Amino acid sequence: MLQADFIVAGATLVDGTGGPARQGDLAVHDGRIAAVGEFARPAGVPVIDASGLALAPGFIDSHTHDDGYLLAHPDMLPKVSQGITTVVTGNCGISLAPLDGTAIPQPLDLLGPAELFRFSTFRAWMDALRATPAAVNVAPLVGHTTLRVAVMDDTSRAADADERAAMRALLQEALDAGAFGVSTGTFYPPASAAPTDEIIEVCAPLRGRPGVYATHLRDEADHIVAAMEEALLIGRELDCRVVFSHHKLAGERNHGRSRETLDLINRAAATQAVCLDCHPYPATSTMLRLDRARLASRTMITWSKGYPEATGRDFSEVMAELSLDDEAAIARLAPAGAIYFLMDPADVGRIFSHPLTMVGSDGLPFDPHPHPRQWGTFTNVLRAMVREQRLLTLETAIHKMTGLAADQYGIAERGLLREGYHADLVLFDPATVTDVATFSAPIQASQGIQAVWVNGRQVWDGERTSAERQGQVLTPGTALARSK
Repeated sequence: MLQADFIVAGATLVDGTGGPARQGDLAVHDGRIAAVGEFARPAGVPVIDASGLALAPGFIDSHTHDDGYLLAHPDMLPKVSQGITTVVTGNCGISLAPLDGTAIPQPLDLLGPAELFRFSTFRAWMDALRATPAAVNVAPLVGHTTLRVAVMDDTSRAADADERAAMRALLQEALDAGAFGVSTGTFYPPASAAPTDEIIEVCAPLRGRPGVYATHLRDEADHIVAAMEEALLIGRELDCRVVFSHHKLAGERNHGRSRETLDLINRAAATQAVCLDCHPYPATSTMLRLDRARLASRTMITWSKGYPEATGRDFSEVMAELSLDDEAAIARLAPAGAIYFLMDPADVGRIFSHPLTMVGSDGLPFDPHPHPRQWGTFTNVLRAMVREQRLLTLETAIHKMTGLAADQYGIAERGLLREGYHADLVLFDPATVTDVATFSAPIQASQGIQAVWVNGRQVWDGERTSAERQGQVLTPGTALARSK
């Protein structure tokens, strides 16, 4: 006889495979999906009427910087309110661990205040998350930039043999502790001097493991093809999957080149494992940099320690107020963060439509005036790309948010509405679900997400978070194909 703690009844089941939705019920017992589709409802079991609503696997945010936020704000309101039940952390080469220190350079400071950097090993950070769980699951990556900062006294050069060995040992420890792979961010100063051979040598422990190599490329503008070819070479040398992080073409002169880069990905996918993630906005966000400000059609300051009054304002307005040129203004504001409007919406749509594209928010949760992607990425896709633009079907969008990400990262028994899988679930109204966060008012919860469960316990009721903290620190559970 079927055992169930509760049943979601009469929902449109969007199962995460990309296949057609169907009407049916879903039963949950002891944190797992006990039955899906048509089955006899046992007497006395609470039933949630989901008529007119869609039920999907909990969304997997395939690109986050939530490493420290999980500890500081375990209710994870920005994420559960948009249906996210699992976050992939440690992207762009920056992870909270292994690093124990107070002098935290940019861009590592995007992960939160210096006091959060208190874990000399990756396992120590994972143990802290297990001791004080968050509301969502965590699939962690270890950052190559963090390894450099941890072992090098000068990151403006290539690492020497001893430093490479020390970084390799830290990565080995992280992978043994359960990291899903490594990320790089050679776009950023602490790692820009790292040559290709250093990355391959440091990341050697990835060989023979079901791990991924996720990369914020050296260049996402004029020299993007060379940067992509470097990443693909590293993937072949390490025999692991390459994840192109927040794939984009930056600057007006590169608009339209997504045809070229996606063709490169298609050709590479014929011989090696590769995928990508993307968010649905034409603007990106990171530390305040001169090259990005000069590429962007508009730059908005998200925070500034040098001139806090700039927060939330256009960089051009602040320059005029200070009577400084762009270079001098950046020096005055530093350290600081910014949102850059530098992508073509047509490129964003084309990239999103690619069958290997996952959904990743890339949000910076500690920014005082964050990019709206931290609060609205997934509901923005459901509103704009599915309902309004009809760029994606509902089934395809959900697949990108769930089953595809679980498959690419090797997240076991999640990402699908399948009997025996963990009960990470999101119930929403496909006719009204929407993001509310905007560039001018970014800290706003989405609407239309009716309920969210993580490991069978409800963490969001459509209006507020619960006291449940059922998130788990995940470890790689399925073998990733390391070649096509």
